[in-house]
Amino acid sequence: MDGDQVKETPFVLSIPDATLDLLHKKLDLAHFPDELDGAAWNYGVPLADVKRLVSRWKDGFDWRKHEAEINRLPMFTRDIDIDEFGTLNIHYVHQRSEVEDAIPLLFVHGCKCYVSPSLHADEELVVGPGPGHFLEVRKLLPLLTTNSPENPSFHVVAISLPGFGFSDAPSKPGFAAPQYAQVMNRLMLSLGYDHYVYQGGDWGHILGIHAAHIYGHQHIKAWHTNAPVVQPRLIDLLRHPRIILRMLLLPFDKPAREAITVSKRFFAVGSGYMIEQASKPQTLGYGLADSPVGLLAWIYEKLVSWTDDYPWTDDEVLEWVSVYWFSRAGPAASVRIYYEMSAGNTRSITQSAPWSSIPLGVSYFPKEIARLPASWTGLLGNVAYQREHAKGGHFAATEQPEVLADDLRKMFGRGGPAFGVVPGKDGYARPSLGAQ
Repeated sequence: MDGDQVKETPFVLSIPDATLDLLHKKLDLAHFPDELDGAAWNYGVPLADVKRLVSRWKDGFDWRKHEAEINRLPMFTRDIDIDEFGTLNIHYVHQRSEVEDAIPLLFVHGCKCYVSPSLHADEELVVGPGPGHFLEVRKLLPLLTTNSPENPSFHVVAISLPGFGFSDAPSKPGFAAPQYAQVMNRLMLSLGYDHYVYQGGDWGHILGIHAAHIYGHQHIKAWHTNAPVVQPRLIDLLRHPRIILRMLLLPFDKPAREAITVSKRFFAVGSGYMIEQASKPQTLGYGLADSPVGLLAWIYEKLVSWTDDYPWTDDEVLEWVSVYWFSRAGPAASVRIYYEMSAGNTRSITQSAPWSSIPLGVSYFPKEIARLPASWTGLLGNVAYQREHAKGGHFAATEQPEVLADDLRKMFGRGGPAFGVVPGKDGYARPSLGAQ
């Protein structure tokens, strides 16, 4: 798809006053549940937290100020044709570096739904959704697009996945991995990036597995994830006899046991909402679309419990939730991806994504809610770069942007395992003609 064939339109976020007024009316009419004495976080989000946030949302939170800040991002929309699904208008951030030969990078946000290996081959841990959107890229943009002789620079594209943020949502069933991958790839091609690299965590990770399989080598030259989980196929296991041996030795591998235990605990006590979203998203959607308080509690729980003591301010939380509330298709649209990717919670969302041989980079953060043991990473793909970090959780781009950016620089920079992987785009400025 030629970039001249499909024109992009600059996007300016401007929520109508009537929509803001309706939100405030709903907040004024909020009816809160009771709470058990001493419940704290054991039963979910504490009532005092929700009341404080609702009060701030009504009377202190300045949406117009945040809207203006969001509009400082270079945002656009573009029509993308999807086979058998028609045309979707896709919202995205596109920040070009001043370095002409910067590396094109597609950043894909999250809204988690993935599986991780269990202690037994016949078990599968289904991990629930994390409330991500395009603003996850905001802190990374100045770090990745800067012109530096020491580090590679990137042209960064951050898509709002269909049904999220300010992109259109699919209007009929069956929009799953091949369609999401096609949207992402056609967006990059329409921008003139025939070859590019990919970064994702959360849903961005799962879609990255599929995209690397479908478009790897031809368009996607390498990819990086900060959510290292996978449900390996038998053929992929057989490709890695050393990992099979490590699995058999799991009782004697303390770090691997700890990673598996974290995943199993999350499956036991923290993934109920994912099952609802994957099986009956429409039922849940009525509450999310009609109640801003319900949406706030639904998202706030994950923002707090899935980070490594990240100091969220109330306004950060409310901005995050407001993007969902004001999203083009409404907050209910974002939960359907779980149903489509799992066929109504009847299959693994990664079962049709074979192992890809393009270079893969992996960042491990200690408070990620579920992850593959570091010694099993080869099941994810052709691991070229791997690094474990001392701090950070599920929302790595928000919690530890400098660390995540540094991993990308080390992977794709000079001396890195994926240096020069995009033909003619190594990320460094060319010497001027007058340079000696």
